[in-house]
Amino acid sequence: MRTEKIIGILLIVGAVGVFIPYTILTIIFDYPDILRQDSGVILTKFREGGALLIFVWFLFAILGLPILIAYVSIGQKLENKLYFVRWATTFGIISVIVQIIGLLRWTFVVPVLAGNFVNTNNETTKETIKIIFQAVHQFGGVLLGEHLGQLLTVAWTIMIAAAFNKLRLFPGWIIWFGYISAGIYLLAQAELFATVIPGFPVWNLAGLVGSTLWLIWLIVVGIKFLKLEIK
Repeated sequence: MRTEKIIGILLIVGAVGVFIPYTILTIIFDYPDILRQDSGVILTKFREGGALLIFVWFLFAILGLPILIAYVSIGQKLENKLYFVRWATTFGIISVIVQIIGLLRWTFVVPVLAGNFVNTNNETTKETIKIIFQAVHQFGGVLLGEHLGQLLTVAWTIMIAAAFNKLRLFPGWIIWFGYISAGIYLLAQAELFATVIPGFPVWNLAGLVGSTLWLIWLIVVGIKFLKLEIK
């Protein structure tokens, strides 16, 4: 099977694989809105979700691995044609790794905190657990997953779209689709600064709209790669 076809399959499978658990989380866990709720509310609702919720978070973390492999394969195909592709590939790899680490906190860290929070009647202990959760949430979620992960994803998207454009691999509308989705996704960074700077201007839909458009763009690029042959 041609490398280009493998890349196409990986992009499509990865994008759909991420979208499915994401959608399930919006239904059973009120994600992503719940992330900005009080820590006690998050921990209680997480505990109510049980093993199913933990498993969905695990799938959300690992089902993006085909995208990581696609990043590497695209880089190997294009890095000898354009010097900056190697940097783009590095950014892409790091973005997936830090997002996986950030997401896996919901599988291996939060369940312990949620269980201890719900099972104790001691208010001092509850407050301590909430503070611990806030620290884990800000580091693993806001810093690693959302800030570094999403920022590097945006960088990869812009650089790879530029590479596609320079090499004339895809029509112009696909290139601009990539730029626009990345631009909207970038606006979601404002919400992260708002967690530490009260009153920081935020467009609440930037994360949802940007990430959704980006996943659709990956699928479109994947479909095009199925019939592409890079010489």
